[in-house]
Amino acid sequence: MGKIADSYYSIDPWQISESGFDPGRSEVSESIFSLANEYMGVRGYFEEGYTGEQLLGSYFNGIYENSPKENHVKYKGIVSRSHFMVNAVDWLYTRIWYDGCQLDLATATIENFERHLDLRSGLLSRSFDWLPNEETRIHIVFERILDMEEATSGYQRIQFESKNADKLLEVVMGIDFNTVHTSERQNFWEELSKRSKDAEIQIASQTISTKQQILAGCTFSTSTSLDTHVVERDKFIGLKFNVKLKREKPLTIERHAVNIADKTAEDLTVLQSKYEKAKQMKSFDDMLLQSTRYWDHVWKKEDIQIEGDESNQQGIRFCIFQLHQTYHGQNPTHNIGAKGLTGEAYGGHAFWDTETSCLPFYLLTNLAAAKNLLEFRYSTLPEARMRATQLDCIGACYPIATLNGHEASDLWQHASLQFQPSTGVAYGIWHYVNVSNDTDFLYGHGLEMLAEISRFLVSRGDWSPNGEFGFYGVMGPDEFQMMVNHNMYTNYMAKRTLDYTLAVLAQCEIDYKDRYAAIIDKVGITREEMADWESCASNMLLLKESSGLIEQHDGFFKLPHIDIHSIPIEDFPLYDHWSYDRIYRNDMIKQPDVLMFLFLYNQSFTKEEKQINYEYYEPKTIHESSLSPSIHSILAAELGKKEEAYTFFEFATRMDLDNFNRNTREGLHTTSIAAAWMNIVYGFGGIRTDADTLIIAPIIPEEWTSYTFKITYKQRLIQISVTQSDVNITLLEGESLFIELYQDSKELADEPLRMDVR
Repeated sequence: MGKIADSYYSIDPWQISESGFDPGRSEVSESIFSLANEYMGVRGYFEEGYTGEQLLGSYFNGIYENSPKENHVKYKGIVSRSHFMVNAVDWLYTRIWYDGCQLDLATATIENFERHLDLRSGLLSRSFDWLPNEETRIHIVFERILDMEEATSGYQRIQFESKNADKLLEVVMGIDFNTVHTSERQNFWEELSKRSKDAEIQIASQTISTKQQILAGCTFSTSTSLDTHVVERDKFIGLKFNVKLKREKPLTIERHAVNIADKTAEDLTVLQSKYEKAKQMKSFDDMLLQSTRYWDHVWKKEDIQIEGDESNQQGIRFCIFQLHQTYHGQNPTHNIGAKGLTGEAYGGHAFWDTETSCLPFYLLTNLAAAKNLLEFRYSTLPEARMRATQLDCIGACYPIATLNGHEASDLWQHASLQFQPSTGVAYGIWHYVNVSNDTDFLYGHGLEMLAEISRFLVSRGDWSPNGEFGFYGVMGPDEFQMMVNHNMYTNYMAKRTLDYTLAVLAQCEIDYKDRYAAIIDKVGITREEMADWESCASNMLLLKESSGLIEQHDGFFKLPHIDIHSIPIEDFPLYDHWSYDRIYRNDMIKQPDVLMFLFLYNQSFTKEEKQINYEYYEPKTIHESSLSPSIHSILAAELGKKEEAYTFFEFATRMDLDNFNRNTREGLHTTSIAAAWMNIVYGFGGIRTDADTLIIAPIIPEEWTSYTFKITYKQRLIQISVTQSDVNITLLEGESLFIELYQDSKELADEPLRMDVR
């Protein structure tokens, strides 16, 4: 796959560490050292200012702007104006001067630079000695942490120590809305108000076109009394501290920041009231203790322990840490962007990866968070209905890319031809209910979404002259095949959606007659419409040969063949080096398509069917999507291809830590991070959750001594430990249940189950 590690950070099981500052890696490090708490995220930029290459990024979940540029293509169904997660307030703003010299690591003389991200506490720390002249050495420590529970709060602590004489520093710490959204090269904020009182400053601003507001305030405390005065300019307010340092006597300044973000343009008095409730000062040490307790609770349930592979041990913990930072079910109006809250790439949009790659992590670690991901889709059902209308259809069509429920992709070939989000939502509902047994959700919000998605699918599909139903002019997960007929991912996922919707309606009518009547009335479903859905599902065209080989789309087997290994390495990524139409003229595959639905509905296919399709499609796949290798690794592990499975896995947990794709500077590959977790749990762990029974069939890479992980399944906390010789499964919490272990039915009760590893 031509991916080479750019290893840089020290290997440690619980820390990401950088010793010595490398300006050439500054933007990559900003991504790696990002902090977030789902509500807000901040890249690991230097708060004291930096004139070198940087992306000073501060983001809030659901706070967005409309693109200033209108799409000049005006055909119906094509998005006229996109939207994006907007770079917001720099609430860490700091500037430091000594004797007229400003601290700037792009030009300053420094020594003993260290930076550490502690995965057990969420603390980001950075320290160095600043030598502004030959007679002066000032040791500075920067620390920051986000409150994972009171999510509007962030904390900063700066410690100064003069090593050789008394010194006088000038320090300005403030709140700055003059941030530039890098991809658009402009600022999108206008000031509403600002004020100050004693050691507290506050400023409110709103986005230019969407009128979303953020009220940001800071309260400061110092280890010794300091002279201060207020500094104001457009979209900025701060305090200037005159810092008198005594030789070898540390002095600290702490900041408690509160950011109240509002998506609905509430009156500022409402935001002020929320601010007053949240601003109570907590010391940095108290916050650190609270955060350590929080993360200790997370690790007790979500940790994956790997013996014999320090690199992947660090890698998977980094993945879990960043995934939990991005989303943990705090608010059902939040979703998971492709880059989380760590960068501007992909506009901060959520894609269909949410349901297919991220949802499994939450299903087995945090069921309430999994439900809230689906509740986000329910909250945007009105927008999905609007999108279906724009495409001359009925029902609900979920967007390929979105922050607010509206389609954000102005690439018509994706926005108008890809229906993975809609079938992905249906799949997510099915998967969630299969794991949770949450019939209350299913027969309420779930069924309403299923019915509207089914309605859309039937209105978008059509009948062939031979009486076969399917989809024409579509694009499946393999985005190197455009405007094809009968893409099998689309056809198969649509069939499963229709079948499931009809089954849920039938069961609801039996078990909950009142709820059935209510949903029928609300959505307006008729018996004739349901009969139409059943006819479409039963006559869905599935291009499967007698051998079990599935044709990716009608005519795929007749496409010109290209040996992907003959493509020069300098041609990658192909979008940057090939004529756009050239990509579509052969049988090269960008990412799994047929193999994707063989994974999602894994137990619906035989091992032989998975084998023949894997061996046909894998050699044609170039893995241009960072999600692709993990899906191939999971299937390879199931098929007994241990070496191949590990080869695909090798860069899964360290995609960003080792900058395999050379684009980590743009932000972390958040959905790929979720796929890395799946790679271990579903791949090596052999977990399957798409049957009535929990399936476990572990293997272990030869490179590992052992590995252990925990999952929460149907209110039971289960630990799976695998060594080179045996498998041990322990029920830690909950009542006994039957599982399938290596195809044998076993009762998991008080005594752990043990079996030889296969």
